[in-house]
Amino acid sequence: MRVAMIGTGYVGLVSGACFADFGHVVTCIDKDESKIARLKEGGIPIYEPGLDLLVATNVKEGRLFFTTEAEQAVREADAVFIAVGTPSRRGDGHADLSYVYAAAEEVAGYVDGFTVVVTKSTVPVGTGDEIEAIFKRVRPDADVAVISNPEFLREGAAIEDFKRPDRVVVGTTDERAQGVMRELYRPLYLNETPIVFTARRTSELIKYAANAYLAMKITFINEMADLCEAVDADVQQVARGIGLDGRIGGKFLNAGPGYGGSCFPKDTLALVRTARDAGAPTRLIEATVEINDHRKKAMAEKVVQALGGDVAGKTVGVLGVTFKPNTDDMRDAPSLDIIPALQAAGAKVQAFDPEGHEARRMLADVDFKDDAYQVADGADVLVIITEWDQFRALDLARLKGLMNKPVLVDLRNIYLPADVRSKGFEYSSIGRA
Repeated sequence: MRVAMIGTGYVGLVSGACFADFGHVVTCIDKDESKIARLKEGGIPIYEPGLDLLVATNVKEGRLFFTTEAEQAVREADAVFIAVGTPSRRGDGHADLSYVYAAAEEVAGYVDGFTVVVTKSTVPVGTGDEIEAIFKRVRPDADVAVISNPEFLREGAAIEDFKRPDRVVVGTTDERAQGVMRELYRPLYLNETPIVFTARRTSELIKYAANAYLAMKITFINEMADLCEAVDADVQQVARGIGLDGRIGGKFLNAGPGYGGSCFPKDTLALVRTARDAGAPTRLIEATVEINDHRKKAMAEKVVQALGGDVAGKTVGVLGVTFKPNTDDMRDAPSLDIIPALQAAGAKVQAFDPEGHEARRMLADVDFKDDAYQVADGADVLVIITEWDQFRALDLARLKGLMNKPVLVDLRNIYLPADVRSKGFEYSSIGRA
């Protein structure tokens, strides 16, 4: 089948490359000429493990193309995916749908023959209705089915998530569109992946509900971590004890400095706004948003207390600034709250992240180093914010020899307290005595 993918951001590029790897002919389209030029030259604008090889292979096999011109690709497409950004709108927290609607209007001018128009972007309930209205206004003669097909990709594991998903959700009651989507996802039948067909509005809500639930789960275990510290319990054992219950499950029960990234912060906020507008407020999600925002700021105070309540004139070494490992994404990363708060308290900050290049633009007055040991050199405290694998087996004796004071604040609980303290460190972690 022929696919046009509007948008070559995280979702569009990964989805387009994976569909091409399934054997479909995919054209990825973007207005950003420099991004398309880079992709044509073999460059990848985002960091995602394995994506460079996947793109190169399918370009070589003649199944994956990149262009700034949508007309031909849309005319030839059996399915057109809209995979553009939906950031939080300034001022009210609603999802900004201007890019989605602009893409729909452009696509409407080019479609030829029966075409499935698929919203891959994360959008509030009712967005598909608005896209359908755009087609009726711009091209009342167009033979299209506007459907929803939300993505459930984890950054750092997106290719695996696309090719071996827990489920595929498709929002449409149109039988022709269902047939097209079954064919697009046919390779997943070998893995017996469930394809859940629903009404369009239900599909749109499934995406928000899933992210909100996971965000609540993270926030719940973070609150349990605070309680564990207060009553001398171990949050990791609590998480294991409850996670082994099949009704709860062990995923997303890792205590830390709060969630960030491209999805959870904006999607929880958008769902809160949508629910309020519908007269059905989601109080649990409202509390989740508030608690998470406060938690990221509170992590700086944890570092301050590890140095006796004062960091003025002290050097803080930070390991990891991206919101999670195996990505270069800085959106709503906890580091964006923690580091400025430490600087406001008078600390000098030096940091290292394997892929956090964008942080150099977003974090002012931070001395970025080339590795963890350079960060430790002269530091009064070392803080682990992002749990990159290369931080899990550091030479603690070497770190101690480089630091002014052997103090380690582990905001991801990647070390065992006894191991670190046996090396002569003062050690502070999340939810553990």
